[in-house]
Amino acid sequence: MSFINPKTDFGFKKIFASPQSKEVLISFLNAMLYNAEPTIKDLEIIDPYAAPSVTGLKDTYLDVKAKITGNKTVIIEMQVINVEAFTKRVIYNAAKTYATQLKRRESYSKLNPLIALTITDFILFENTEKFRSHFVFKEVEENFEYYREIELVFVELPKFQKKLEEVENLIQSWIYFIKNAPALEEIPEKLALVPEIETAFNIANKSNLSLKELEDLEKREMFFEDQRGAVIKGMQEGRQEGIIEGQTVLILRLLARRTGEILPEIQARIRQLSPEQLDELGEILLDFTSQEDLIAWLESVSG
Repeated sequence: MSFINPKTDFGFKKIFASPQSKEVLISFLNAMLYNAEPTIKDLEIIDPYAAPSVTGLKDTYLDVKAKITGNKTVIIEMQVINVEAFTKRVIYNAAKTYATQLKRRESYSKLNPLIALTITDFILFENTEKFRSHFVFKEVEENFEYYREIELVFVELPKFQKKLEEVENLIQSWIYFIKNAPALEEIPEKLALVPEIETAFNIANKSNLSLKELEDLEKREMFFEDQRGAVIKGMQEGRQEGIIEGQTVLILRLLARRTGEILPEIQARIRQLSPEQLDELGEILLDFTSQEDLIAWLESVSG
């Protein structure tokens, strides 16, 4: 038995946003957001890209979006590499999702609270050893809360170092699952005691995937490993230029696999992209089916 990697976008969406994932996601969110209290009784998993399109706003990169008990919206992003301005991206995603709830001329009273859950495979906050951090707006001197309309919750996977026999509760069980599922050959008895985690393992079982899903999984995992390797190589060189060049070479190689040999003039345009634009291209290139798709995207970012 082998399991897909929950830290890839494909794996995370498959496990937590499939039609059979409702109870799985409820258990996971109660653990991450509410200290394993059964606060969320019901939820609706929705398309994270179905938010109203607003001319002039950048795209929002999310993995899962859901409406939960209390008429709240939760957005989840799984991020494996600490890209440039990532902390700003988290705030942008939250603010955009919150603001685009309203249609033109609707009252602000129709805005519902939003929680942004971000899971990172890198250390984001050096000033704390906690693997889970929860932020709300508070008054600077007296520390009282503003209306709890937007909350930011972060889970930093590298800070969680417990072995299976040391796992003590639902929160730790879910984080252990996300970190270690691909390395396991069977469902651990200790984790199978939680029905929702057992279901998550069954969804993640590669033998239950279709041929197309297995092909998509292979592409995503290849990109996942290549991107990680390119960034690590650039960091070892100690130069930002090395990181950007490594990322560019990786993207060109993946584009060539996807759409065929890249024309020199198109390569030149890609090399002129900013680091942020390269990150965006890396996010969507596997959705391209031809070089026309690539050219159309380049035109959209140069306009």
